[in-house]
Parts: sequence; C-alpha cells; structure tokens
Amino acid sequence: MGTQTAEVFAELLAELGDQQRRLIEQLSGPGDEQTLLEAHKWLLSILQVATDTQVWADPAHPRFVEIVGPYKKWGGDNADAFYCFAPVDPTRSYRVRVKRGDAVYLSLTVYGGPDDGHYSERIVGSLNDRQAPPDPDGYINMVLSPTDPGSGIPWIKLEPDAVAIITRDYLADPIHDARASWDISTADTPPVYREDDADLARRFRAALTWVRDQAAMVPIPMGEPNSVDEPYPVPTTTFGWAAGDAAYAMGSFLLDDGQALVVTGRSPNCVFWNLCLWNPFLHTYNYDYERVTINGAQVQYENDGSWKIVISPTDPGHPNWVSTAGHPKGRIWFRWFLPDTTPERPAAELVQVKDLQ
Repeated sequence: MGTQTAEVFAELLAELGDQQRRLIEQLSGPGDEQTLLEAHKWLLSILQVATDTQVWADPAHPRFVEIVGPYKKWGGDNADAFYCFAPVDPTRSYRVRVKRGDAVYLSLTVYGGPDDGHYSERIVGSLNDRQAPPDPDGYINMVLSPTDPGSGIPWIKLEPDAVAIITRDYLADPIHDARASWDISTADTPPVYREDDADLARRFRAALTWVRDQAAMVPIPMGEPNSVDEPYPVPTTTFGWAAGDAAYAMGSFLLDDGQALVVTGRSPNCVFWNLCLWNPFLHTYNYDYERVTINGAQVQYENDGSWKIVISPTDPGHPNWVSTAGHPKGRIWFRWFLPDTTPERPAAELVQVKDLQ
C-alpha cells in the first residue's frame, strides 16, 4: 500500500544524494580535503536536526532535545555552549523549569514564523538569567502562554506565529562545569497518539525543506582573508535561530605552513565572549583533540586588559594559540553576550610563526 509518507521519504533520500554530489563537485579541487570530508558529517548533522525538530517534535507533549554538540556541528556551533529545541503550539500554555548549574549565560528564546521547515523569521520573546534570576536552589521557572498567567513568574507571550523554543547555556569551562538542565511541560496532553499518513508526510516534507534551506546557505564565501570585519551590535531583529543578546563579528584566515594570524583586540564588559574557527558549513573543527575555540575565561590577557590570539597550524608556544586543525583556510567567528557596548573591531596581522614573541 502506497503512502504519502513513503513518497516524501524517497524525496528526502534523493535530496541527500543530490547535496552530496554538489558538495563533492564544489570542494574536490586541490587544497583543503578536510573540509570535503567534514561536508559528509555536516549532511548527517542537518538531517538529524531536521528529524529532531520537524519529524519527532510534538508540541502537545514537548521535550527539550539537544540540537548542537560535538556530534551535531552546524549553524554556528561552539565548544562552550549547549543548545536545546522544543516545539510550541501558540494556543497552549507551557511551564519551563531549568536548573542553572554553572552557566555564565543562560537564555530561552521563542521564535515565530512558518511551521513548514523554513527558518523562523523573528524573535517572539526571550528571557535570560538576568531577567529571570534563579531562586536560592538554583532553579528558574518560566511560563510561555498566549495570556499572562498573572502569577508573577517570568512570562513570554506566545504570539499566533510562535513555533519553537531554543535554549542556550554557556560555560566558561565546558569540560568540568555543570551544564544547565531544562524541563518543559504542558497541560491537557491527549491520552493517546496514532500515526496519521497526511500529518507524517507533512512532517517529512518539513524536514526536506529544512535540509534544502540549510544546504542553500553553504558553503559560505571566504571573505577578505586574514582580517576581521567590524562587529555588529546586538540585533533588534534576527533571522533563523540567532540570539538576541549578542554582538558578533566574522573574519577569515588563509595560512601557508609556517604562517600565523595574530588577532588583537579588547572586549567590552560582558557575561561571556569567545572566538571560534569554522569551516564553510558554519561548524567548528574537532575540539576533542585541539583547541579550535577560545573564550574570555581561557584567554591570558595583556597588562592593559587587551588580548592577543594566535591562529596557526602548529603550536607557536603562545598561551592563546588556536589551532587550524589541518585547514589552510577557514572562518573566524566572535560573539559577545550582553556586552555593555558594541565591541571594537579586532585587528589582524599575518606573520611568520618563527617571528612570534
């Protein structure tokens, strides 16, 4: 017996094959074989996120699922953060409870837009741990609903286009610090669930749309090599699942053997900042083996409070070295959460490793 789901499922599998062939064609020239190999992992990452967020997600019985991590590299991941997703129905009311742990920054953001696999178009509302501080036991409680519960608990109004929640918790020491623990619940959950072909086909169609939209964004262009762009301030609007509490800056490196890029700057007062190296798929290199990201708690500062970060293929003996992990070129990404001011533009200088002091 044929089903709509089977038809869309076949389209999804064919799309993955088409995308693999496209990436092989684009990345098979001489140079960075690492990036071509990473492209295959990236395809599986976006497929996994597509199924987590579009196929399995149930706003009538939601749960937070991790959508970024060491094995889900996409969309601007980094070594210091954990991100979770949950779907929402804008007609329902939800209670969220989070144990803060050692997070130096923590937030929940509700996004609005289409419910068909396309990226969200705006931020409906958000709360961070400064706006919703933890109780003496380290717990934060929030309500997400179309009407104000009037209980005094921190509240986000669910507008009619609200579709998804993204949580963020950042750790200064992601290896040893305790991460936040999120829980979500809603009342009046139906007593039973049965698969419906039309609904499941719609979900797989949304997953297919998600994969196509993500693939259309990459590989991102290189940009001006060995430079960092002017930082842009905390946005008033956003696209996709970007944060509304952070300023950002992007740059790039292009290095031969024996070369290093020295990036210098000064960060404003903020709750967290870091630098990450990305490939053209907006995912970090493997930070299980080498330091390919560095944050403000890990940086060794100059006497005047400024910092100097050295990006190079090999360890130059500098305390703020960040490894290119076998990549001759890549993207540089800065983020500053809750900065007092928009950061100054970092300077970048191409040097020989042997000349570093």
